[in-house]
Amino acid sequence: MASTNDLKNGMVLDLDGQLWSVIWFQHHKPGKGNTVVRTKLKHVLSGKVVDRTFNSDTKVDTASVDRREMQYLYHDGSGYVFMDTSTYEQMTISDDTVGDAKNYLLPEHMATVAIHEDTPLYLDLPASVELEVTYTEPGLQGDRSTGGTKPATVETGLQIQVPLFLTTGERVKVDTRDGSYLGRVG
Repeated sequence: MASTNDLKNGMVLDLDGQLWSVIWFQHHKPGKGNTVVRTKLKHVLSGKVVDRTFNSDTKVDTASVDRREMQYLYHDGSGYVFMDTSTYEQMTISDDTVGDAKNYLLPEHMATVAIHEDTPLYLDLPASVELEVTYTEPGLQGDRSTGGTKPATVETGLQIQVPLFLTTGERVKVDTRDGSYLGRVG
């Protein structure tokens, strides 16, 4: 049990038997009345985000979520196999749980896996990853300084927009939150 005054980003709450992750909170003192805590909660399994307001000092159940640094090994047809780097234990995580993170996973990449009662809930990836461009149309001479973009496919199969001057085989930095191009990697 915790109080709504103790909320922190990333904390996982057990509300009515469902797990919700706190992604934003704010203490609010209206002109009249009691202080309230406004929150944005993300459903751990579905990803649905809701706004919820609690009275200040309300007791809420917290869920014990174990976050482990794990290394992605391979996809075995039924799921993604990860290895705990401290115990060398392997865990298969379903395609549904991995979700869009698959677009940024390469063998030997690290990810933080959130686990509740031996069930993987979700993956936390680094803010950006480096991926190789496996295919993009050649850029035209003179396109070096224009602000245009073109589609490029990276080694995970994800298609992103890159500047016109990039060529196949170059390494790029990609934002894992929205799949945007962040820059070329030397």
